[in-house]
Amino acid sequence: MWKALEMSNTAAWVDDQTGTDGNKTSIARQALLLSALSLAIGLSMSAWMYSRGAHAISGITGSGGRGLTLDRWAEHALLLKQFDHSIMTIIVPTATAGALCLLTMLSGLALSGRLWVLRMKAKEEDWRKMVSSLQIQLAASRSSEDMMKFRGGDFGKENSEHLRQLELKNAQLQTELDQLKRAEKSLSQRRQELESSKTVLELHVQERTGEIQKLQRRYEQTLNSAGEGICGLDLDGRTTFVNPAVSRITGFAIRDLIGKSEKEIFGQNEVNGENKNSGERVFFRKDGTPVPLEFVKTPIHENEREVGAVLVFKDITERKRVEDAIAQKAAELTRSNAELEQFAFVASHDLQEPLRKIQAFGDRLKGKFGRAVAPEAQEYLERMQSASARMRTLINDLLAFSRVIRRTEPFVSVDLAAVTKGVLGDLEVRIEKSGAKVDIGDLPVLEADPMQMHQLLLNLLSNALKFQPAGGIPVVKVRSRTFSALSGEQYCEITVEDNGIGFEEKYLEKMFAVFQRLHGRSEYEGTGVGLAVCRRITDRHHGTITAKSRLGKGATFVVTLPLRQG
Repeated sequence: MWKALEMSNTAAWVDDQTGTDGNKTSIARQALLLSALSLAIGLSMSAWMYSRGAHAISGITGSGGRGLTLDRWAEHALLLKQFDHSIMTIIVPTATAGALCLLTMLSGLALSGRLWVLRMKAKEEDWRKMVSSLQIQLAASRSSEDMMKFRGGDFGKENSEHLRQLELKNAQLQTELDQLKRAEKSLSQRRQELESSKTVLELHVQERTGEIQKLQRRYEQTLNSAGEGICGLDLDGRTTFVNPAVSRITGFAIRDLIGKSEKEIFGQNEVNGENKNSGERVFFRKDGTPVPLEFVKTPIHENEREVGAVLVFKDITERKRVEDAIAQKAAELTRSNAELEQFAFVASHDLQEPLRKIQAFGDRLKGKFGRAVAPEAQEYLERMQSASARMRTLINDLLAFSRVIRRTEPFVSVDLAAVTKGVLGDLEVRIEKSGAKVDIGDLPVLEADPMQMHQLLLNLLSNALKFQPAGGIPVVKVRSRTFSALSGEQYCEITVEDNGIGFEEKYLEKMFAVFQRLHGRSEYEGTGVGLAVCRRITDRHHGTITAKSRLGKGATFVVTLPLRQG
């Protein structure tokens, strides 16, 4: 196989060289033929010209020279001789040059042929050497192949296990190569996905950056619009940021405040040698006027390390003025309460004594002289007794109202179920007289004043029994529930529901005022103090009282009280 391949390559190369030299020989032959043809054409043209010239001269002399004179014949001969000489002068050099040219070309062609023969012999020798070399290589290749076959035959059995291992490793490597190709493909896909994700992430980052910049501008506007002064401080206590409110409160320009320490702006903020981070103090403006300030200093931490602080303060001049006014009003209220207590003392001792005497002497007159006096005098006596009784009831209600204000006993644990049972005992006669039905549910235990809880439930149940339509049978329900506020504090809600005459809710606040009545004394008894006392009691216990009703549909009073007093 190797020899056939070498011989075919050598033959192809020889054909190429032979074709090239044959092309050169063909061109030389064509040139030689063209030169010979040119020489023949030149000689033919010269002979033709000579023939035409001789014929022309013969025509001139006429019939070959017959009848010519001797002189004319001599001229004719001379002319013909000159013509022959001219023609020969042209033809001979031309023929000589053509012959020389033809000889030179023949000599060159012969020399070229000899050179080509020598070159072909040299190339043939090179070809022979090349063929010999190829034959030697082919023999060596055959020898190597035979040796490999021999060695494969001898050592095939010994190396079979090794070959199988190599095949297994080759298969394993091929598998790993396939895995690597798949991994590379997956990695390429992953890279494309990451590039896409990177683009999307960059868009999100740009969007978030824009939002952060908007938020930053909004925060700056918020800080600059705040009414309180806000200062940013570094670890050395020097200002790095101030909002316009600081300049307005202190009187200093913002550029003058940046870089100053807290002490330089606000003075030393210490009480008994201790630096305070919040509280109130008096600050002096740039013009020297004093300003009361409320301040809070909060440290700023970054990565669990303090990097500065923020100081927030505000002008509390108006608040101080209001506090002073409130303190003055509180002093006046304290003085008024003292006067009210004095009035309650006078009412309980000095005013009740004349009333008792009026009522006692009226009873004596009525019992001793009741039949002797005229009917008109008896009517006057009854009106006097009724007026004195209302006066005593009013004084007792005022005393009860004042006791609620002045009472300062501590709160204790109170079982509202037991208190309600006592209240029902006080109202037993009225309940039996009216045929009322009172339904008491489960009631909680809370921290309160037991006497005031008794008074609260007594007033509410009394109103439920009292404000009934003519001939109606009272039905009263007392319920409670507990709930938690948003602050986590536990509360109880107590409801007292009746089926009485009800009221219009537009008069709700009027009912809880002192001496306010929705009905005349001729319709329902009372002084208009009971619900006011109930509100005072709930206020003292940090609770509330309200009501829901419709005219002619009964009323529901709702009391909310904390289970534990703070």
